[in-house]
Amino acid sequence: MHILLVKTSSLGDVVHNLPVVSDLRRVFPEARIDWCVEEAFSDIPHLHPAVAEVIPVAVRRWRKSLGCRQTWQEMRAFRQRLRQTAYDFVLDTQGLLKSALITWQAPGKHLGYASEVAREPLAARFYDRTFVIPPNAHAVERNRWLAAAAFDYPVDFPLDYGITAPEIELPWLTAERHAVLLTATSRDDKLWPEENWIALGQDLVNRGLTPVLPSGNATERARAERIAAPIPGAVVAPRLTLRELAALLGRATLAIGVDTGLAHLATALGVPTIALYLTTDPALTGVLGSGYFRNLGGIGQTPSVAEVLNAAEPIIRQ
Repeated sequence: MHILLVKTSSLGDVVHNLPVVSDLRRVFPEARIDWCVEEAFSDIPHLHPAVAEVIPVAVRRWRKSLGCRQTWQEMRAFRQRLRQTAYDFVLDTQGLLKSALITWQAPGKHLGYASEVAREPLAARFYDRTFVIPPNAHAVERNRWLAAAAFDYPVDFPLDYGITAPEIELPWLTAERHAVLLTATSRDDKLWPEENWIALGQDLVNRGLTPVLPSGNATERARAERIAAPIPGAVVAPRLTLRELAALLGRATLAIGVDTGLAHLATALGVPTIALYLTTDPALTGVLGSGYFRNLGGIGQTPSVAEVLNAAEPIIRQ
């Protein structure tokens, strides 16, 4: 059996889809599983040993340069790559029009969410078979339940993201015990106040943990530097690839982050993780794992420093 999974973005959504690969491998140990994903997140499926081929797509980049000849050449090459493999099944766990159009172009039986539960109902028109999955379930469970319905297997397998941190040298990281502070996110209304991060970081230092602050662009780095400046020994990480970030997170004693895909990656790697929510509902998209994790806050609720430290206490004192 040859299966193509279509889950293109964003980072957190891609991480949420990893258990689908583990479930499919458990049921169909001989199946070949490929995955179509946005090029920026292609490192994530590569972490799972059951993914045979990762097919990158660049919808986000192409949208910004539709007048460019190279863009159309790349789109043609992508379509040709999709069509060169005869898949038995193509499963879209995203439920958007863009992912449905990708699914439709790949040879095989097309499977996805029914229109009444798809994120964009029009997407269901491009599937051969559709399935009604409860929309109020956590995103990880929705993915798994959709795959289970599509391939007719039980939904009671243990949660398994199936990934481990890559072995990559990080010569700049010298701390024996470090806590990764994920202070950046895609929207300003999801940010935790800088003074809270500073107070948290200072307490972690006093407890023997070195705060490490990654960043992805100039704005995020400036924020990380402002937070790190008053924290003795805090480290602002250099620019890292996703694989390097996975390596950093995998070695951490603790990860604390706002609503960001990297918090989900930390949880998937089995790292004790505390996720902070200010404007979104963690019941639907909070971190979810088989190890130690906590979701704090919610819509209109800002977690306090004391709440975060209380949640971190079992890990800090180990």
